[in-house]
Amino acid sequence: MAHSGQVYDPIAGLYDDWSRRVREDVVFYIEAALNAGGPVVELGVGTGRIAIPTAKAGVRVIGVDSSAGMLEICRREAAAAKIDGRLDLRLGDYRDPPVSERVNLVTCPFRAYLHLHTDAARREALRAAYELLRPGATLAFDVFAPSDEDIEETHGRWLEREPGIWERADWHPEKRRFDLSVRGDSGETTMPLAWAEPDDWRRLLEEAGFREIECYGWFDRRPYRGGEDSLFVARRPA
Repeated sequence: MAHSGQVYDPIAGLYDDWSRRVREDVVFYIEAALNAGGPVVELGVGTGRIAIPTAKAGVRVIGVDSSAGMLEICRREAAAAKIDGRLDLRLGDYRDPPVSERVNLVTCPFRAYLHLHTDAARREALRAAYELLRPGATLAFDVFAPSDEDIEETHGRWLEREPGIWERADWHPEKRRFDLSVRGDSGETTMPLAWAEPDDWRRLLEEAGFREIECYGWFDRRPYRGGEDSLFVARRPA
């Protein structure tokens, strides 16, 4: 499995433009952070799409990412917003995060766990998040599993996601894997990603020690009743 830092560094400069329209998750994670109180740990913090507005809301964030390029952009944006005192950025892998603090909330937004290709890797990452939590504290993350229609409609096609930024998905459904390629004037990359079904995530969370596992179908906390997107909120026992 490619180290996620290696695949994000080449597109660090265009990442914010590429993900510009992804806004539906921000309010959910900010509200979760406000309810938990800081500091919170965000795994896969990237350029700070969620961490920066969370810090603006007054919550201290410890952000972990394996891409030095993405962290540098996040650091600059935080300084420009004058909230860098509430944003502690650390280079590292979320399977072994460089965090000694114990917190009330750990998050892993924007499907970042799709960089994990096996149940063993997923279990390792979930257990690492578990160890960061105080008793009774919460992990929140979102993932997806593609529909047959999505695979059929997008397989092998370059689609313009934003002006001048193109993406292409090459699906391998028999392996539950796909290669997501992104390219623009300032860089390009291909990310090898993998998905698991919601029942698999629930099982893995239980195996990692979590209880009171809730699965939602969207960021408005509607119950999950099938579909591509799922959002998990799971608690470490008190």
